[in-house]
Amino acid sequence: MASESATDVFEEHRPVLTGVAYRMLGRVADAEDIVQEAWLRWSGADHATVRQPRAFLVRITTRLAIDRLRQVQSRREAYVGPWLPEPIATDFADTVPDAAERAVLAESVSFAVLVVLESLSPLERAVFVLREAFGYPYAEIAGVLDRSEPAVRQLAGRARRHVEERRPRFPVDPQEQRDLTERFLAAATGGEIDELLALLAPDVRLVGDSGGKAKAPLRVIESADKVGRFLFAVSHEPLEDLRVVFREINGVPSMLMLVGGKPDTVMSLDLTEDGRIACVYIVRNPDKLAALAP
Repeated sequence: MASESATDVFEEHRPVLTGVAYRMLGRVADAEDIVQEAWLRWSGADHATVRQPRAFLVRITTRLAIDRLRQVQSRREAYVGPWLPEPIATDFADTVPDAAERAVLAESVSFAVLVVLESLSPLERAVFVLREAFGYPYAEIAGVLDRSEPAVRQLAGRARRHVEERRPRFPVDPQEQRDLTERFLAAATGGEIDELLALLAPDVRLVGDSGGKAKAPLRVIESADKVGRFLFAVSHEPLEDLRVVFREINGVPSMLMLVGGKPDTVMSLDLTEDGRIACVYIVRNPDKLAALAP
C-alpha cells in the first residue's frame, strides 16, 4: 500500500478512532495522543497483510486506550475536587443522518454516561464503548481484546447493568432540552428563586469540576434547596463582559459562558424522565475549556 493511500485510509477512520479513544478516556488530549500513536503503528505496519483496516485500527486504538486508562487512574484519584470529562463540541445532526444513531452517539458522550464509565474496569469500559456506542458484534470485540466471545458477553452484561443502574435510559428531545436549559438560565438569573426550584428534581445533584484552578464546589451538592440556593447566589455575582451562548456540548444543548471572549464555564443539565433537572454539571477547569474558544 502506497504511503499516500495508507494516509487516506487512516484519515477515513480517524473520526471513529478519536470517538473510541475519547469515550474511553474522557480527555481530548489523551484521545489525540492515542490516535497519533495508532497512526505511528499503522504507518509501520505491513499493509499488504491487513484485510480489514478499520478493524485493525480500532484494535490498536482500543488496546492503547486501555493501557492509558490504567496509567491515568492514579492521576484521577489525586484530582482536586470532582472530576468530569473534558467538554467537547458535538453536532451529530451535521454528520449522522439517522436520528436513532445520533441519539446513541449523543448518549454515549454525555457527562452522565462518561462519569458512570469511570467506575468500570478498563476492559468493561472498552466492551461497553465498542458495543453500545459503535454497535460492534461480540465476535469482533472478542478479536479486539483477545478474549473469548462468551467472556466478552459477560463483560458487556456486567457493564450494561452497572450503567443502567446508575443512568436509566429514556429519550430526551433535543428541543425540549434546549427549552428547559433556557428556562433554567432565565430562572437562575431572574429575581425569584421559587421559579428555579420548580425546575429541579428533589434529589438533584450539582457536580463542579475546577481542578482547583477556578472557583467551584469541591464536593457534590445535593438536594433541590441546596443546589437551587447555590446557583441563585452564584448567578447573581457580577461578572464583567459575560456572554452566554448555547452550543451542543457532549451531545446536549448546553451553556458556554464566555468572560472577555474566553471560555470560562460550561454548564450542562441531565434530566429526569418527567422533564426536571436531575443533575447540573459545571466545568470550570481552564485546561478543559480551551478547545471551546470561539
